[in-house]
Amino acid sequence: MKRIFALLLLFSVTSCAELQQVVNQLPQGGTVSELDIANGLRQALDLGIDKQVSKLTQKDGFYKNELVKILLPEELQKVDKALRDIGLSNLADEGIKALNRAAEDAVSEATPIFVNAVKGITFNDAKNILLGNDNAATDYLESRTKTELYNKFNPVIKNSFDKVGADQIWANLITKYNAIPFTNNVNPDLTDYVTNEALKGVYTMIAVEEGEIRNKVSSRGTELLKKVFALQD
Repeated sequence: MKRIFALLLLFSVTSCAELQQVVNQLPQGGTVSELDIANGLRQALDLGIDKQVSKLTQKDGFYKNELVKILLPEELQKVDKALRDIGLSNLADEGIKALNRAAEDAVSEATPIFVNAVKGITFNDAKNILLGNDNAATDYLESRTKTELYNKFNPVIKNSFDKVGADQIWANLITKYNAIPFTNNVNPDLTDYVTNEALKGVYTMIAVEEGEIRNKVSSRGTELLKKVFALQD
């Protein structure tokens, strides 16, 4: 930890050439070039995308993953509770499953956008990411991709709702709920809600892999990852 703070201070006052001298003096069993650092961060993000984001595209990738499972928006939680209270738990479960299925469909659109963002990492980006918090690389990726991913995910989720019958399921759910005496009608924008929840899920899983690489030497599966991330140990 002391090394991190020391390096962070040095990064703020030194040029790239001076920074390289500092990096070269660290006991890594060899020098670490600017290119190594940038490529190491790219490799770590590629690994997160390959290992974690790909899981989300599979059946139950969201639905059976408690870290990212999409639950009902606040305004529909009362719908869920009311339906379960009157013995319609199966119908409520199908409604939640439909939301997660739509997210699983959409995530397949993410990989090429992520790949382009990862390619764009510069040494200046990389040094800040390397000495940042455990989610620094994920935060970088989110800042570069969130708007584009939203625009990609949204129509896919809308189409997926049609494909898996989510709109019909929710029409049925809401109709039944609205028929319960003394309830107020609800009609949230589920497409927007699920789009944002799917995005959160994607970044959550990349952060999981980033944390593993940063904190567990055994998770650094290549020599480049070992060399680069030893700088932040």
